[in-house]
Amino acid sequence: MIRVLFICTGNTCRSPMAESILRSKAGHEIEVKSAGIYAGDGSPASANTAQVLQENGIECTHTSSYLTKEHVGWATCILTMTNQHKQAILQSFPESKDKVFTIKEYVNSSGDVSDPFGGPVDIYRETYAELEPLIDQVLAKLK
Repeated sequence: MIRVLFICTGNTCRSPMAESILRSKAGHEIEVKSAGIYAGDGSPASANTAQVLQENGIECTHTSSYLTKEHVGWATCILTMTNQHKQAILQSFPESKDKVFTIKEYVNSSGDVSDPFGGPVDIYRETYAELEPLIDQVLAKLK
């Protein structure tokens, strides 16, 4: 079973959005979770994240998680939103080096996924529009 872990900063915007998109597209073929480098446990996805996912017909029942050794051990592939997230994971969990990539690096692109945190809903829509085709490419590569 392929197990994908998405990582962002607070685990309330980008990584739960990516998690929800992939889960909606992959069905039961792939297990998906998300966590944050600086997340508190138990927070819901941001209201704007939930709204944008709902607008796109995707269910979001997310609660945030702080990245742990258990998460890293569980995952077969860890996809981060930024290079800074990737470097933080490699520093804390050097044993994960063969399975940690930025999402864009994983699909042979470059750069970071923009952070909509605190912005208006239109910024979250832009992040969704950035993530959705990346998730399609991730899914194609995983299969």
